[in-house]
Amino acid sequence: MTVGMRWGWLLGSLAALTIVVLAYAWIDGGREPVRPIAVPVPVPEIAR
Repeated sequence: MTVGMRWGWLLGSLAALTIVVLAYAWIDGGREPVRPIAVPVPVPEIAR
């Protein structure tokens, strides 16, 4: 196997994995309804 073929397999595998993750996120995106925040979240002061 040449170095170019290894990079091709690596990039192809990485592209396929990215597509699978994006497809899962797209399909799973609407299952949980968005709810308003009921309790305010305290924001820490920035250190001076």
